[in-house]
Amino acid sequence: MEEAKKTNKDGRQDYIIRVSHLTKLYGTSNRAEAARMMKEGKNKDQVFRETGVTVALWDVSFQVKRGEVFVIIGLSGSGKSTIIRMLNMLNRPSEGTIMFEDSKIDQFGKKDLNEYRREKISMVFQNFGLMSHRDVLGNVVYGLEVKGVPRVERERKAMEMIEMVGLKGHEHTAITSLSGGMRQRVGIARALANDPEVLLMDEPFSALDPLVRKDMQFELLSLQRKLQKTVVFITHDINEAFKLGDTVAIMRDGRLIQVGTPEEMSANPADDYVREFIGSADMTKVLCARHVMITPCVVKESDSPDFALREMKESDVSSAYVVNRKMNLVGIVNVEAAIRARRENLALRDVCATDVATTTPDTVISEILPLAAESKYPIAVLEEDGSLTGIVSKAAVLSSLV
Repeated sequence: MEEAKKTNKDGRQDYIIRVSHLTKLYGTSNRAEAARMMKEGKNKDQVFRETGVTVALWDVSFQVKRGEVFVIIGLSGSGKSTIIRMLNMLNRPSEGTIMFEDSKIDQFGKKDLNEYRREKISMVFQNFGLMSHRDVLGNVVYGLEVKGVPRVERERKAMEMIEMVGLKGHEHTAITSLSGGMRQRVGIARALANDPEVLLMDEPFSALDPLVRKDMQFELLSLQRKLQKTVVFITHDINEAFKLGDTVAIMRDGRLIQVGTPEEMSANPADDYVREFIGSADMTKVLCARHVMITPCVVKESDSPDFALREMKESDVSSAYVVNRKMNLVGIVNVEAAIRARRENLALRDVCATDVATTTPDTVISEILPLAAESKYPIAVLEEDGSLTGIVSKAAVLSSLV
């Protein structure tokens, strides 16, 4: 296959996967009639009753950005697993195209398909898919072994991945003696060992208990931030979808209903089905600080106490956030402290409180809740460079719970 293009010529967002009008029909006859009925708006149950054809997918199109977590969610029979198995050609489409960068993978011959599966894409299964007769190292190294990578090199790479997923010291542990969470870590390490550009994950955490599942979700996000892999993730859990997904696609009866960010879907659901589907989502795990923060009363550390008091009066607040010339947070000054500074001829930086609770714009509300409960003042929202960009009040945090 040709070397991948990293950016588009016109500077637009680079898409690593593009799916166009994907359809999958199961049945040896009456496919034309089934297609006609689907075009007329019939549902898959009606089509099956009248034609015997099972519509697994119908006219699905979407694009996956390089480096994002793209989550496909839907109930059983919605077509989500069919899609992910088409992305590595375990299932072949009845119609439509799948582009990986500049290549149509649905037109690959055996050689190109094998190269694509070995070099570009890896899959993590719900049931782990591990070999019980091999230990942890033996499982992780398997893909590299198939590729013919020399033993020393493949074991070095495998050990690196084992350590990355938190299993250092277990490389020679038997698979049968591992917990479910540990087995899934082995599966992820094996998939990553080949250094794929895309990681396919078919409900990988659904068999795990809630606490282990939460840990694995965190581990996946940590790995994705570190490695910047593109991840296509399948789930039936809306909270998992919204927690993990940069982009989320909702499926129903083989059709794609809506694609968007969790925030976009929450604000503008495409229809009643989407609205009902996401209605059970925990919004504290969807909304981030940037969505609920407000503009604070700000004064510079070089300002006078009188100026700070005037600013607080005009803003109808009892405290102000003190910043330096670069808008980096210095602390918080309240009315009492400003009056003391004026009386004792002190600078604002000498009287401001510096033990200020802070967070980042992309921190989800569920992680801010403990801070909000303990903090005397609204939480300061800081950019990576330490500059103040807003504040989150207790009221804003509480309103997200409703």
